[in-house]
This record gives sequence, structure tokens and C-alpha cells, in this order.
Amino acid sequence: MKINLLLVDDDPDAFETFRQTFQKELQQGDYDIRFAPSGAEALQVLHEYGPEHPLVLLSDINTPGMTGLELLAEVKRRWPHLEVIMVTGSEDEENRRRAREAGASDVVTKPVDFRHLKDRLKTFVAGDGI
Repeated sequence: MKINLLLVDDDPDAFETFRQTFQKELQQGDYDIRFAPSGAEALQVLHEYGPEHPLVLLSDINTPGMTGLELLAEVKRRWPHLEVIMVTGSEDEENRRRAREAGASDVVTKPVDFRHLKDRLKTFVAGDGI
């Protein structure tokens, strides 16, 4: 099953890092990765995907405008079963706690351990979590 990822981060380098890291999987058709530099654009992309497409949202917690935590709350209100992984640049336990309470499936710290992330994504597919 193809995994559709939506990465929300205002840093364009994050987009390129994900493209390079998932290059093999993208070429094999295992993943489709879309990017949104803001929460508002992420919500627009989610509407485009529609409910029939399995999707995992990866969002930076600290984004301009709508924060990642605000995006998480809105996503869980509209699509309660959507898997959401929050990404943070710090070990701030308060943000991690708030993300989990708001429904995040996981919270990962930058720099992202991509091996762990890929394993986590596979569990969503294996467990039909997406």
C-alpha cells in the first residue's frame, strides 16, 4: 500500500531532506510526499486528498501563523482517524505532552531519526492505522 505523507514545515530545506531521504521509496512508488509550508496550506492539501486516500501528516510544532498544535487540533476535529506525527526542534516536554493529549500518534525530535520514522510509518500500514 502506498503511503501518502504530508509534511508541514516552513523550512524549505526540510522538504529537500525528506525528498532525498525517501528517494528510493519514492522511485519504487511506496510513498507519495506532498509539502505544505503552513497549516492553512496543509488543510487545503488534506481536502484535495479526500477521505479515500490513506495519509500520514507530519507537522512541525513551531510554524508561523497557525502553529502545529493548532493544526493538529483542527485536523483531529475534521479527520479524527488521521495519523499525525508532530516534529519538534526541542526536547520541550510541555509541547510533547500537549501534542499527545491533542491526538498526535507520535512526537519526534529534530534532527529526525529517519530509520525510526520509516519503521513507525510501516506500523501504521501493517496495523491498518492509516
